[in-house]
Amino acid sequence: MMISIYQIKPKFQQLLAPILKCLARTGVSPNQITVGTTLLLTVYGSALFLNPEQTPLWFGLPVVLLLRMASNAIDGMLAVSTQQQTPFGALLNELCDVIADIALYLPFIALSGVSSSTLLAVLFTAFLTEFSGVLALSVGSQRRHDGPMGKSDRAFAFGVLAVMVGFGVKGAWINGFLVLILALHLLTIFNRVRSALAAQPINQS
Repeated sequence: MMISIYQIKPKFQQLLAPILKCLARTGVSPNQITVGTTLLLTVYGSALFLNPEQTPLWFGLPVVLLLRMASNAIDGMLAVSTQQQTPFGALLNELCDVIADIALYLPFIALSGVSSSTLLAVLFTAFLTEFSGVLALSVGSQRRHDGPMGKSDRAFAFGVLAVMVGFGVKGAWINGFLVLILALHLLTIFNRVRSALAAQPINQS
């Protein structure tokens, strides 16, 4: 596995332990957290799309992305700690991740000078990185989280982009950054497919 922000997940989870205990006592379910977070992220993304000239919204995006990462960690931890892990929950988590990516990253297309084709290519390959991670299960491997541009890395990258937008960085620089993300997505897809094939059970027939 290439270096990825995902590798710091255990330490991040430790920081969230107090919040987890509070949620467990309230009786909220992991699926409620997943769906509720996705709805809130969709609302924020819609606000960005409709008001791309509002600088505070762009400066707020990195905070929103960090909260999304916390929510993603908490729903999984809660499912494990309260024994609420279900196939439906796993599918819901994957679907909501894709929806959240589109909701939060598509608004960049509303910015003047940003290449719509490049951004759409980034979103498409973002979907493929997650699909290739899940697809590993079909060949007997575990769900792949290989980098260098997984979900957490992508959130960090778009957080940086949002700050750039907030400070008035022009479209050419944004497009260059998007091309870099696109290239790293392609490398990530390759790494996940390769790792899945390397880890699959050997056919003895």
